[in-house]
Amino acid sequence: MTDNRPRRTFAVISHPDAGKSTLTEALALHARVLTEAGAVHGKGNRRATVSDWMAMEKSRGISITSAALQFDYRDHVVNLVDTPGHSDFSEDTYRVLSAVDSAVMLVDAGKGLEPQTLKLFRVCALRGIPVITVINKWDRPGLSPLGLMDEIEQQIKLRPTPLTWPVGEAGDFRGVLDRRSGEFVKYTRTAGGATRAPERRMSAAEVEDVDAAAWSAASDEHELLTLDDADHDQERFLAGETTPVMFASALQNFGVAQLLDLLLELAPGPSATAGVDGTVRSVDDDFSAFVFKVQSGMNSSHRDRMAYARVVSGTFERGMVVTHASTGRPFATKYAQALFGRETTSVETAAPGDIIGFVNAQALRVGDTVYDGPPIDYPPVPSFAPEHFMAVSARDIGRYKQFRRGIEQLDQEGVVQVLRSELRGDQAPVLAAVGPLQFEVVEERMTNEFTSPIRLTRLDYQLARRTDAEGAQQLSGLRGVEVLQRTDGTYMALFTDKWRAKNVARELPDVRLDELPAGGD
Repeated sequence: MTDNRPRRTFAVISHPDAGKSTLTEALALHARVLTEAGAVHGKGNRRATVSDWMAMEKSRGISITSAALQFDYRDHVVNLVDTPGHSDFSEDTYRVLSAVDSAVMLVDAGKGLEPQTLKLFRVCALRGIPVITVINKWDRPGLSPLGLMDEIEQQIKLRPTPLTWPVGEAGDFRGVLDRRSGEFVKYTRTAGGATRAPERRMSAAEVEDVDAAAWSAASDEHELLTLDDADHDQERFLAGETTPVMFASALQNFGVAQLLDLLLELAPGPSATAGVDGTVRSVDDDFSAFVFKVQSGMNSSHRDRMAYARVVSGTFERGMVVTHASTGRPFATKYAQALFGRETTSVETAAPGDIIGFVNAQALRVGDTVYDGPPIDYPPVPSFAPEHFMAVSARDIGRYKQFRRGIEQLDQEGVVQVLRSELRGDQAPVLAAVGPLQFEVVEERMTNEFTSPIRLTRLDYQLARRTDAEGAQQLSGLRGVEVLQRTDGTYMALFTDKWRAKNVARELPDVRLDELPAGGD
């Protein structure tokens, strides 16, 4: 049976440590998918969060890879994707943003807009993704709410339109004023925020004396916002001109229920999508899906490989045979899964907006399209310009088979870019990364997942430019330049620094040297 319930597919994005994984856990808790919210570090008797399941994520308390969670809420199907916040993993976040209809941006109440926050806002603007802003950690000392609104408007050029307003200054969070109903939503703390925070709605006349002063201050600021025309306008929000704002404490589960309700009410659902050739696929057309992530090592009991795909159009039915756009070959979908962190269950059908996993789909790569009916090929996700380069080799030559398989798998997942040349050979390829933390992920996974410890040697290159076969020949042998080939066939010219790149471009004006998108820009 086809599931025709509305879909909401969104990503949670932010600067590191703003509370993404905590919010993801709280959203699942309030949707009653979890009975208790986990902690990012899994401290004490608390389990770890469902979206941070890798060993490095648990030990460091940061998200290294994106994770998808699907659950039901109020007769909707919600597809939520938690993303890495650190700029070293910008490519993974960018891939996720190609597969969602909206984004929830977390801003730390005590820090305001941080560098990665600004970059992510720009990425959303370029992709036309509407953004709901959540001012998080209001239970801790922080900036003034009006100051934060000014900062958003001045730095990201989006008009903030608060839907809730804090009752109590940062660090003394009593609840929020619902600006559309005029009600006071009062919160009650729970032990460590592990369970749903009780909330009570009351009219202005019912506000208790203990909250009267904080309520009066919030009411005055609410009136100022109304006079300043800072009320929500749905058309302007969908057009990317405004960002609805909410105040919350994900750790205490304050404001999470309102966010879930507002996502169902305000966030857009799936819509028609254009292919590379301009062909448009509406949600009611034949089935098609776009692969935005590949991940292995999710099941420690056996070697697995999962391709995450966003259903773009039509109805998916498990077992259907579709076409792989990049090869033109048939692709069987017998082993399709619904995702909840690292947990999976078989899925029989899926609708536009759903994120499904294809198990052990060796042919699928990030950016691939699969379809039924008339051909369609969706635009690929561009790779970012790497700025860090390491030569990699196996510490134990007797484990070269495991080494080669591991490097190939991490390359397919997009953990790093893998560059090769005849001079270096397959035994010592070059790993290219946006940030150095990516190399730590490679080292950890090669040792523990692929049982092939590696040796990394830093290379004195700082810049990469895209060239072609003719350019590769002309650049060969030049001092401070090395040309290698990426797995997708792209020729990459590596330079010791930007001045060397400029000099070469001036000396060889006919050689193609294209810039790649910078990480997060």
